[in-house]
Amino acid sequence: MIRNRRAKIVATVGPASNTPEMLETLFEAGADTFRLNFSHGTHQDHLAVIRAIRALEQKKGTPIGVLQDLQGPKIRLGRLNRGEKRLRGGDLVPIVCRDTNETGNAWPLPHPEVFEAIGAGDRLLIDDGRIRLRVVEAGSERITAKVTHGGSVKDKKGVNLPDTRIDLPGLTEKDHADLLLGLEAGVDWVALSFVQQAEDIEKLRTLVGDRCGLIAKIEKPSALTDIDRIVDTSDGVMIARGDLGVEIPPEDVPGHQKKIIQTCRRACRPVIVATQMLESMVDAPGPTRAEASDVATAIYDGADAVMLSAESATGNYPVEAVTVMDRIAVRTERPAGGCANLDEKTANGASPENTIARMAARVADELSSPAIVAYSLSGSTAWRVAAARPAQPIIVITPDLAVARRMALT
Repeated sequence: MIRNRRAKIVATVGPASNTPEMLETLFEAGADTFRLNFSHGTHQDHLAVIRAIRALEQKKGTPIGVLQDLQGPKIRLGRLNRGEKRLRGGDLVPIVCRDTNETGNAWPLPHPEVFEAIGAGDRLLIDDGRIRLRVVEAGSERITAKVTHGGSVKDKKGVNLPDTRIDLPGLTEKDHADLLLGLEAGVDWVALSFVQQAEDIEKLRTLVGDRCGLIAKIEKPSALTDIDRIVDTSDGVMIARGDLGVEIPPEDVPGHQKKIIQTCRRACRPVIVATQMLESMVDAPGPTRAEASDVATAIYDGADAVMLSAESATGNYPVEAVTVMDRIAVRTERPAGGCANLDEKTANGASPENTIARMAARVADELSSPAIVAYSLSGSTAWRVAAARPAQPIIVITPDLAVARRMALT
């Protein structure tokens, strides 16, 4: 066994980590699954990374997971005049439905669906909520908004609309092209961004079939109201706290995080806690104490995996970030730590299969067994045992390499 821990680490690949040498270093530091963010980079870039990961897998003789993260219908500003603008509180900002506005003062927002749905009083949050505006006047081609919190804004920054329900397709044309590439390259997981309801995952399932696992990213308030069905429909869940923490009050995020983790464990679905876990390590060689507690809390709550985003993709200390996350996970899982137990009557469901898996974990604990061995054709047996979070390591024996790779997230 190459790891002395149970929780897994997902490392996002980017300019700071996309060489074969760096991928190997990150794997040795503790990365179990690599995330490819298709919001950035070319198809050629991503294919080169996937080939390097598969070569590394052969070299190390152990399965490594590859997670393709689709961009989804992300709302972004167009190209601003001179590439950057500065806003002050109280400014009135004209916003127009076009991709660029290089000569005028109006802000381009190339999303006609926004203009159709938004109304006076609705909020526009730019760049993860750093810049905040409130709509004064709304029209089909022009919006006037007042700046409530100003700052500097650059091209193509994301826009969140927490007060506006927008009818957006679950998959864009870009997502379709990216998905085809990922399936042909043999990714192990596909993550769908901005899931709002279970039907979004069902539509993706018709395209993917059983060629890979499907992960629902929870980052919209509407997803929280349909979380039980979304978890049941998905193969895994990612709690994407960046956008979620902009769309809902930040003080509500921890409670929803705990609830989603519990829901996923009862449904025997792997769950990832993501975004800003070691954010300060983008620029610093060590984490804050609060960040260390954040990672540990996710593991105490029973998350399957914790994820690095910018820390490993574009940060100055990608290896240190993975190393620190590995150390926190190992220390948290010591006998005095562990993770939160579910109520035994409701833990990982009440089906015969789930009950047998849960009792196997209990017997192993009472007999002080050194390990639990799960024979699994599809991975479901392994997920059922893992959902009980036994103290013993779980060894999964499967004839299917694709299933073994998916275990790198469990």
